[in-house]
Amino acid sequence: MPQGEGRCARRLLDVTAGKINATIERETPRGRLASGKGAIHRLMNQETIRDFLECDHKRLDALLERAGREPGQIDLAAFGEFRRGLLKHIGMEEKILLPAIQQLRGGEPLPIAAKIRLEHGAIAALLVPSPRPAVLRALKAILAMHNAGEEGLSGVYAECDRIAGAEREAILDRLRQAPEVPAANHVDSDRVEASARRAISRAGFDPELLAD
Repeated sequence: MPQGEGRCARRLLDVTAGKINATIERETPRGRLASGKGAIHRLMNQETIRDFLECDHKRLDALLERAGREPGQIDLAAFGEFRRGLLKHIGMEEKILLPAIQQLRGGEPLPIAAKIRLEHGAIAALLVPSPRPAVLRALKAILAMHNAGEEGLSGVYAECDRIAGAEREAILDRLRQAPEVPAANHVDSDRVEASARRAISRAGFDPELLAD
């Protein structure tokens, strides 16, 4: 099993562990409760910020792939789910993770935080127009580069885990409880297209990625 899939499978195991924990509460004699609960607690605390957000990347990548699976056609249901999920993911990073890490750094943002926000701006701008093959291609290309800087042992998420230390679980709880983000209707116009190209350029990407 690929490493990323293994981490995502562990998240499913954590959910199952929570159910087991509830069963232990109900059925285990009080004298034997502590050891069983301790084992489950240790298991559930294995998840990291990197695990959680990389798994969400995989989920979103799969939705985007499904949205463009048929040549010349867009699966609007898959794209809609991808769009809502991506906006939520961006919100988790912008409103929870980056501010929490900045606070732990004594008010100093991560050096890469400004770049991340510019890239988020480019990605969000591509979610404004109605989906078409060029939009999907641009999203795939930009997300591949953006995610590469966040994932892995040397990525942003691993750095956040190192900085978070004992606060990691509290940050994870906030990420898990992040609200859904309402998605506005698509808008198609020359102005929207020009705005998306400018956002792509500001983030350091080639605006021709959006060419039809």
